Amino acid sequence: MTRFLTPWETGLLAVFLATLALNTAFAPEFLTVQNQINLFQLSIEKIIVALVMTLVIINAEIDLSVASIMGLSAALFGYLVNAGTPGGLAILICLTAGLAAGLVNATLVARVGIPSLVVTLAMLIGFRGLARVLVKDNSLGGFPTWFTDLGQKGLIGPIPLAIVLFFVLLILLGMTLHRSGFGRQVIVIGTNAEVARFSGLNVARIKTVLFLLSALVSALCGLLYAARLGSVRGDTALGFELDIITMVLLGGVSIFGGKGSMTGVFLSILIVLNLRNGMGLMNLTGHIQTGVIGTLLIASVLLPNLLSDFKSRRRKEA
Repeated sequence: MTRFLTPWETGLLAVFLATLALNTAFAPEFLTVQNQINLFQLSIEKIIVALVMTLVIINAEIDLSVASIMGLSAALFGYLVNAGTPGGLAILICLTAGLAAGLVNATLVARVGIPSLVVTLAMLIGFRGLARVLVKDNSLGGFPTWFTDLGQKGLIGPIPLAIVLFFVLLILLGMTLHRSGFGRQVIVIGTNAEVARFSGLNVARIKTVLFLLSALVSALCGLLYAARLGSVRGDTALGFELDIITMVLLGGVSIFGGKGSMTGVFLSILIVLNLRNGMGLMNLTGHIQTGVIGTLLIASVLLPNLLSDFKSRRRKEA
């Protein structure tokens, strides 16, 4: 099996299996069916967004505004429903707002040429501010039953809609990245955008599509999060970008673009989910969990560079 994996992915598989063994040893209830569903369900919105973030980072960009778009979408839904807007129309408006947010990011990055780190950091603050303006310090609920059922009840047996959506997107985006012309263009542009442009690729169009997709999926995940919780606040999904980016970079996706796979990201998602679940079952606090995830983020950026430098020195010595 490991011959189909890169060395980094093989290492991730080993870490995942070790985490699985530790969780099973220290928390006997870990392997129950309900806990395995909870393992995905409690972070499902993050891992869906991480799939799209994989394409964005491989394209040598980054979208730090995803969690704020999630929060804005959820807050807008709560505001609209409490103002008397039908739930179906409110969902459509929220998804449209997500696309509008993505268009702002795409225009400033792909057309104006401002670095995505700067643009999306500013939008992280701006979109979060809009969410707080809509909700203020309130907690809005009272959603239609059919809407909360989407987030809280099973679609296929005990498996909720969001988990089904995750695996569908995992397959579709994996095939898009590794088996399609669009995916090859994403990788080529991430490797060297100038070379890609001189080769005739429409770099701005590809980047625009990715930022629109990132924002649309984030808005959808904000709605899924609101459905699962049954209420929204101005700080909904606050800080989710840390976990999302950690999962992508830990999966072997280069922060500089042009390199990465959906297989690696899926393995890193399993590691992060199992770590969080195991620490939760062992009653470790959220601060400790956040510290562990932050350490993983640093390691996922530093280790590939250290290994690359080591290999370069070995080649020179040879």
